[in-house]
Amino acid sequence: MSLLNKFIGVFAAMTLPATAIAATATGRMNVRIAILASCEVVSASDLDFGTVSTLAAAIDRTSTLTVKCSNTTPFNVGLSAGSNGGSVASRRMSAGGSEHVTYSLYRDAARTQLWGDTVGTDTHAATGNGSNQSFTVFGRVNTQNISAPGNYSDVVTVTITY
Repeated sequence: MSLLNKFIGVFAAMTLPATAIAATATGRMNVRIAILASCEVVSASDLDFGTVSTLAAAIDRTSTLTVKCSNTTPFNVGLSAGSNGGSVASRRMSAGGSEHVTYSLYRDAARTQLWGDTVGTDTHAATGNGSNQSFTVFGRVNTQNISAPGNYSDVVTVTITY
């Protein structure tokens, strides 16, 4: 081989890219997440019927419940009968003695739809949107005879069923 041929061979080897043999293999990876429905009672404002000396006329007041449920989650907001042995139709505020002031809670401004805690009967049904949603509670103390003055109160539990 001539010197020129050796030179061309060395030059070609230096300037041409080296050919590498590579192999590949592929596979799959599954990626998942499960998002559970959720609801929370954000706030419940007090329902204050005020200060009166007689219950000779009905007293109407409102309160606001704010709840937050995940988007597209159907839910029901229920209100218990209260802590003083009343019923959904006739809740009772107590001042610690045997006297009670009865009142009712409603889902509508006309005060015709009682608000209770039986899903499908007297709860407020809605669908979550992922943001705070507010609901008005319409309260009424009807005319009644009360002989004992005092500070009457009750505690109603708010329950979200989803």
